[in-house]
Amino acid sequence: MQQSNLQKAALMVLVLTVLSIGSWEIYLRSHGYPLSYDNDAALWSTKRIQVYQPIDDATVFIGSSRIKFDLDIPTWERITGDRVVQLSMVGTSPRPFLEDLANDKNFKGKLVIDITETPFFNRNKRKSERTSSEFETYYKKWTPSQRFGTHVNYLLESNFIFLESNKFSLKALLDDIPITNRKGVIIPPVFPKGFGMNTADRQSFMDEEFLHDSLQQKRQQENWKKTGSIDKTPGISGDSLETVFKEIKGYVDKIKARGGKVLFVRTPSSGPYRQAEEIAYPRQKYWDALLTYTNTPGIHFEDYPETAHMTCPEWSHLSPSDAIVYTRAFIKILIEQQGWSFPHMRSPQ
Repeated sequence: MQQSNLQKAALMVLVLTVLSIGSWEIYLRSHGYPLSYDNDAALWSTKRIQVYQPIDDATVFIGSSRIKFDLDIPTWERITGDRVVQLSMVGTSPRPFLEDLANDKNFKGKLVIDITETPFFNRNKRKSERTSSEFETYYKKWTPSQRFGTHVNYLLESNFIFLESNKFSLKALLDDIPITNRKGVIIPPVFPKGFGMNTADRQSFMDEEFLHDSLQQKRQQENWKKTGSIDKTPGISGDSLETVFKEIKGYVDKIKARGGKVLFVRTPSSGPYRQAEEIAYPRQKYWDALLTYTNTPGIHFEDYPETAHMTCPEWSHLSPSDAIVYTRAFIKILIEQQGWSFPHMRSPQ
């Protein structure tokens, strides 16, 4: 009798759990949320292991968040026949990842480095190093059980929206509760959920609700102000800036010496964000000087009519449709003006 009651209780718990999870999943789908994957160290590691493909088969991308939004991976791979290895990380400088690849003697491929001046020339490099080192450490210690778990998570996340912990975990939902700053306590800004969804290939995108809701876009614009992203304070200069240039040149030279290819890219920004960047990081002093010092080619969005006037919904990242346009233009510039070739190119532009 006791065993029967336990079985009934267990069955009831199972039914309630399934109903609760099912209801939550249906609710999210009814509100138009697309599938999105946790942008964590495990997912990053599945891409980091791919950097050893032959130079004619893949291109590695590192940077901050812009290249994650602005490079449309399906468009790139369909046109070029070249695989994308997306290693960029939101809110950090790519310099630690560049160092990692430079010191990896087995990496001899194509590398595109996206430059967003504020994080790239950040005075506080330790923050980027701390965040990126967590991913690098995870990858280097990636155990067989963790790899198996990553594949299981992929199968689950590719079918259930609610599993995106950065958006729909209890902690993430609690963060949505509006709390005002008080003395001694600064509440970090909360990004709209429709901003920064992620594909399994680590491409970021804005969902349809965000794209059609000007209030959400304004909220994100305010977030940039709160995080200091639209700070017009002049960036590093003098010896500090030259030290960064020297560091980057050393890493780039290591990759080139092994037969690798390196290119810098400056993806679009617009509105007050771009205006602040022009004041804090004048192009001649930073972008132009970086290319000259490192003797490395670069593609700046303002130099080409196809991309010069692109606007970003929240001033810093392209919409999915514009990412397709930008990617097609980027490929065309690479081929026609930078001399890149893609042996496996599958379709005309």
